[in-house]
Amino acid sequence: MAIGLGKYDDLCTIVREEAEASLALVIIVKGKKGSGFSIQGEDLSDLVYLSDLLRNTADQIEQSYGNA
Repeated sequence: MAIGLGKYDDLCTIVREEAEASLALVIIVKGKKGSGFSIQGEDLSDLVYLSDLLRNTADQIEQSYGNA
C-alpha cells in the first residue's frame, strides 16, 4: 500500500467528511482515472478494522454472485 495521495484521494476526502468517519476507503473500478483506491483517516490504527470488513465483504460478494 502506497503512502501519500492516491488518484482518488479527493473523492475519499469527500466521503470521509460527509460520513463523519474516522476512516474511509474508496475503491474505484474502471473510473475516469483508471482503477484504484484511496484510504485515509484520522487514526490509521483503525486499519485493523478494515481487514475484517474487507474479508466479510468479499465473503458476501462470493455468496451472492459466486466466483465469477
